[in-house]
Amino acid sequence: MDVDLDFAGRTEPYRRELLAHCYRMMGSVHDAEDLVQDTMLRAWRAFDGYDPARASLRTWLYRIATNACLTALAGRARRPLPSGIGAPAYDPDDPFAPGFEVPWLQPIPDTMLVGAATATAGPTAPVGFAAATEPASVGGLRLAIVAALQLLPPRQRAVLVLRDVLDLSAAEVAQVLDMTLAAVTSALQRARTRLREIGPREEDICEPAAARATVDRYVAAFESADLAALKRLLTDDAVLEMPPYLNWMVGAEDYTRFIARAFAMRGTDWRMVPVGANGQPAVAAYVRSAGADAHTLHTLQVFTVTARGISRTVAYQDPMIFALFDLASTL
Repeated sequence: MDVDLDFAGRTEPYRRELLAHCYRMMGSVHDAEDLVQDTMLRAWRAFDGYDPARASLRTWLYRIATNACLTALAGRARRPLPSGIGAPAYDPDDPFAPGFEVPWLQPIPDTMLVGAATATAGPTAPVGFAAATEPASVGGLRLAIVAALQLLPPRQRAVLVLRDVLDLSAAEVAQVLDMTLAAVTSALQRARTRLREIGPREEDICEPAAARATVDRYVAAFESADLAALKRLLTDDAVLEMPPYLNWMVGAEDYTRFIARAFAMRGTDWRMVPVGANGQPAVAAYVRSAGADAHTLHTLQVFTVTARGISRTVAYQDPMIFALFDLASTL
């Protein structure tokens, strides 16, 4: 059999889950894509020396990918959301504070992850790491989880993802990262403790169908400019953040006041197109200004929905993100 064909046939089934893994590590879709390409190139060059008696092909590929990520992360700033780097705005009418120099955490389109293998998280895994269903939801891909992961030192992040998301054994993690079992156990304990302190709470988990239904009601309220109905769909401590701007709001009252400001500035003729990001409901929001012939793309909005309502909206206003999701510029 042709060696190149054999390599491609055996490694291609792992490409999407490697993309999800590199995305969790990096917080950037573009970096993750580059690192998967680098992983496959390194694996192809070393394929003649691969020994299945020492590690499964999956473990071997994850070793290459993880070490590529750790090398890439050396000396880099973490990728945050606005809520991770400063206090909320004191007034929803405050001027916009641009943060174009910040390497913001990127969302990942669900369409890039269809078919990615899911992993079953263990009973001691942090909240939010349980594997979910297709199309996108390899466990731990929600924006809040990925944002929390960025706060961990890179090697702790790698141990946590490999052990609790991908369900590799401690021995396999030690092999992937060239660590002792004791070092893996220690790093995992520290990472789990830290993630429980900063990560989402149990009530942050909502079934996808229920989450989408709630967002559908939010869309209806937004498109009809019904601020009272919109506010009823928010939790009391709902967060609104808008990369690449540093401003962010907390609380249903300030959130709604900011939307009222958006209506005053942009008008009330909005259309929202459903998309999927990070296994969460999302929409592409389009607005038509007075006298315009078409609705123009304004933001990509990713929602976190709990049993109590919408607890977080991350509204991206970034052409790079729009291109990543292949969004039309106008309707």
